[in-house]
Amino acid sequence: MPHETATDDAGDVREVVRRRYAAAAAAAAAAAAAAAAAAAGEDSAAASCCGPSSPSGLSTCGPTGKAVFGAALYGRAGESTHPDAVSASLGCGVPTAVADLHPGEVVLDLGSGAGADVLIAARRVAPGGRAIGLDMTAEMLALARRNAAAAGVDNVEFLEGYLEEIPLPDDSVDVVISNCVINLTADKSVVLHEAARVLRPGGRLAVSDVIADPGMDPRTRADMAAWTGCIAGALSEAEYRVALAGAGFEHVEVVETHRVHAHAAAAVIRARLGRTDDSTGPIASS
Repeated sequence: MPHETATDDAGDVREVVRRRYAAAAAAAAAAAAAAAAAAAGEDSAAASCCGPSSPSGLSTCGPTGKAVFGAALYGRAGESTHPDAVSASLGCGVPTAVADLHPGEVVLDLGSGAGADVLIAARRVAPGGRAIGLDMTAEMLALARRNAAAAGVDNVEFLEGYLEEIPLPDDSVDVVISNCVINLTADKSVVLHEAARVLRPGGRLAVSDVIADPGMDPRTRADMAAWTGCIAGALSEAEYRVALAGAGFEHVEVVETHRVHAHAAAAVIRARLGRTDDSTGPIASS
């Protein structure tokens, strides 16, 4: 049976994650203020997000000191727009780079954080499309709305809620994206079933997430602090494939992109929701 949680209480997982990401939002706001002060010639003592002194307590660097989460990944993928939103990212990839988005589509970002992926998606699906961000952390939602207003992007919407209870109707979106958030949830199967529910038949899933190596050691699994470092909550590739199939997804692709931990890697995961006919083909290349 797939590993789902290091605790028996999903509410505990949510609260731990919420507190840490609320702190991350506050740290991002402080960093933006520090940058503005520096631009005005004032002193700034902003801490690096790659070190143990990070204001949010969430390092974006791996064991070798190289950035494996966050803003640096956007530059590598050529997605450097919306710098304020990107600078606050704690993701492990850039899902918009592999989602093959088209004008007129409706995109839902699960765990949208400061809104970087929503803003990138919104420009890709214009004209006629829109991007929706879903997050449970009020501080992150406030930050995302400020970033959207500053960027002048108006085909976006940010909703407060849980990934296990998406506040959207059935068959209402074309694409679901997510950036290193599904692994933070206590029950991935419920999240993937919810993603399938809101997707239209033939809709696409394109997420960046952390996948655990087979046989991750119990000590890492038991470390609740690691939930907010995207490690302990991760499924293995085999478990992820089983969960996706159980939710009705087909044509599953899992491609490891880089190591983020001694026991886990970041990966791009793409799939398509099954149709009632035989017209679904392989996922288009981005």
